[in-house]
Amino acid sequence: MAKTATKKKTTAKKTTKRKSPAKKTNKTLLIVESPAKAKTINKYLGSTFVVEASVGHIKDLIKVRLGVDVENGFQPKYSTIKGKGDIIKRLKQLAQTSKRVLIATDPDREGEAIAWHLAEEVKQKNDNVQRVLFNEITKTGIKKGIDDPREIDTNLFMSQQARRVMDRLIGYQVSPFLSRALLEVTSKPLSAGRVQSVALRMICEREQEIRDFEPIEYWNLNAQFDVDSGKKLEARLVEFDLKSMKNPEGSAKVFKENGKYHFINNKEQADDILTRVKNEDYQVSSVQKRKVKRNPQSPFTTSLMQQEASKRLGFSNKKTMMIAQKLYEGVTLGEEGQVGLITYMRTDSTRLSPEAESSARDFIAKEYGNEYMPKSSPKYTSKKSNIQDAHEAIRPTSTIYSPKSLRSKLSKDEYKLYELIFNRFIASQMSPAQLEQSTIELKGGDFVFRATGSVIVFQGFLKVYADLKENDKNGKQKLPAGIEKNMPAELLKADSSQSFTKPKPRFTEASLVKELDELGIGRPSTYAQIVSTIIDREYVRLEKKSFSPTELGEEANGVLVHNFPDLFNVDFTASMENELDTIALGDKEYVDMLNGFYQPFTKSLKHAEEHGNIPEIPCEECGAPMLIKVSRRGRFLGCSKYPDCTFTKPLPKPKDEPDKKEPIIMENIKCDICGKPMALREGRFGRFYGCVDYPNCKGIKPITTGVKCPECSKGEMVERYSPKSRKKFWGCSNYPDCKNLTNYEPVDKKCPNCGHYFLEVRFKKVANGYEKYLNCPSCKEKFGIE
Repeated sequence: MAKTATKKKTTAKKTTKRKSPAKKTNKTLLIVESPAKAKTINKYLGSTFVVEASVGHIKDLIKVRLGVDVENGFQPKYSTIKGKGDIIKRLKQLAQTSKRVLIATDPDREGEAIAWHLAEEVKQKNDNVQRVLFNEITKTGIKKGIDDPREIDTNLFMSQQARRVMDRLIGYQVSPFLSRALLEVTSKPLSAGRVQSVALRMICEREQEIRDFEPIEYWNLNAQFDVDSGKKLEARLVEFDLKSMKNPEGSAKVFKENGKYHFINNKEQADDILTRVKNEDYQVSSVQKRKVKRNPQSPFTTSLMQQEASKRLGFSNKKTMMIAQKLYEGVTLGEEGQVGLITYMRTDSTRLSPEAESSARDFIAKEYGNEYMPKSSPKYTSKKSNIQDAHEAIRPTSTIYSPKSLRSKLSKDEYKLYELIFNRFIASQMSPAQLEQSTIELKGGDFVFRATGSVIVFQGFLKVYADLKENDKNGKQKLPAGIEKNMPAELLKADSSQSFTKPKPRFTEASLVKELDELGIGRPSTYAQIVSTIIDREYVRLEKKSFSPTELGEEANGVLVHNFPDLFNVDFTASMENELDTIALGDKEYVDMLNGFYQPFTKSLKHAEEHGNIPEIPCEECGAPMLIKVSRRGRFLGCSKYPDCTFTKPLPKPKDEPDKKEPIIMENIKCDICGKPMALREGRFGRFYGCVDYPNCKGIKPITTGVKCPECSKGEMVERYSPKSRKKFWGCSNYPDCKNLTNYEPVDKKCPNCGHYFLEVRFKKVANGYEKYLNCPSCKEKFGIE
């Protein structure tokens, strides 16, 4: 009995007390993407809501392998993004104690994908999960979203997943091929992408057109007349030898006259006509006046906003989207706190809600008068067939917040972009401008000269949104009043000017975005990332706001177009966008779409591998081909028969790559030992300044940021490098007395918000990579980098 009792006692000691389940509260957990948006939304919701941020995506395809099971219905293999584990854990804990969970990530495909992955996690603790959409971060917009919850849109998520999987299949299988093909050109890792490679192709083909262009010479004649003794006007020759002039177009290589063109093609002909022109008597042969209307343009889509911000403000696409994101999520307006100033900034639609149209009309009537307000609100349609009309056009959330009222509350760049969006919205709802166009023709013998001019009779929308439309030189003149038909005209002077036909200009950011948008390639929300990628990969350079391909870019484009002509072209890429849209609409299955793409793709890849003239490097141990592989220490060559053969070797040095980089001389930085200039050098511990007289003088200096150490205030933060982790970091120059270090690069720039003496460079995950921004370590405000 005693023995049995002892056993029972022992058993009792081992028994652990069960945790009681977390108590449910009456609160709703609302999950958004960014902390800034969470902060804005929180002020509009009561104590029954808990607002948390996922800080973007929480999951992505695994990086070390393809990450897609092509044999099993293209099943993607996701993993939690590094650093998001704690966020997921907190969200699950909050979900467990909440009555319900609402996921309010951005209202687009990318936002739907984030919502899907968030729901997968929080449903483990609370299956009462719904999706809400906020088109604007205002009290009205938030109430509207919360009052109309829905289930997560599976079709929209599958559309985003199909895009991500297709991009991964192309990128992970074509990029290694491209790197091997150009191994003798560069040892840099190269990348190919479904949309980025088409954008590169467009830039390269435009460059080739410019190189191949053979200009055609033509001449114009301009004259000044005195009509009816005192009325002077400038005119251009438009007819000679009884035929209207039409100057040539395009390159001499493809120019075919066919009697269509009638122009002055050399100096001799120009001089002859000039002599004949001066011997004629002239009179007014025609006077025409007509009133024309110039209609306002639509409110902004994402693409139009990027184009106009580039042309009018000089903003890059990336900068435009970063500022627009902040205006949408909320800006601090004094006592009002965080206020969302614009509607969602990723949209293809030019549609406006009736409420928005009404508010614009009230504003126009109050600020400009009823004559500036049309009888009914203008309606706009897009020429594109594949627009996403789920959201309104980009507009201010309220006309109460006029640009003028916010001038002191926004940063310089925020103000510029907000003013552009506000004015475009108001102008789109205003009356057309009215112009009076005048055309006067003067005839003498076989010659006809024409003078044109226009006068704005009623400004209409031009009072708010200035027109950038370029008129020809003569069209800008104000023609004298009182000129009538048959009045005599005296030729005061005439001269000729030589011209040549010109090729299409190089793409700018604005014109590239316009072309991509009109061709239906990619989505406006991805254009900023596409442009950043081809610049960062050094495929193109952006000089004087125009793109030109680098030698590497042209080499890469040549390889891709030669080996994958049907993959990296405009038609295929546009058709893939349409396919993705059909998935989003529920008209096509995810697997069917990817099967239709992948089978011809693998055939193209196999053909390229077999016939692509790729330089093959045999394994020195078994003779099998070597492949470019990647480890945490970088890229190297590894045997294709691994793990049977484990032979590896470094990548070969490209033929044109110098064995040693010439140091950059820094004339303004002097050596503390000998006084000679220092040179920028690289060593085992990263970059540093070393004396130009090395090895005679071994003076060195660290690269300083100019930022005082925030810990000891004696040293400065200097750039350092860890050979072990192969990463840069910044540490105090007063080491080892001060051991302060950081992984974030300090920038010698005051915080515009709180005045803190330095900012830090940080990165955030975006749809197709990482985006750089500045962060204040004191007040935590974020700022864009130009």
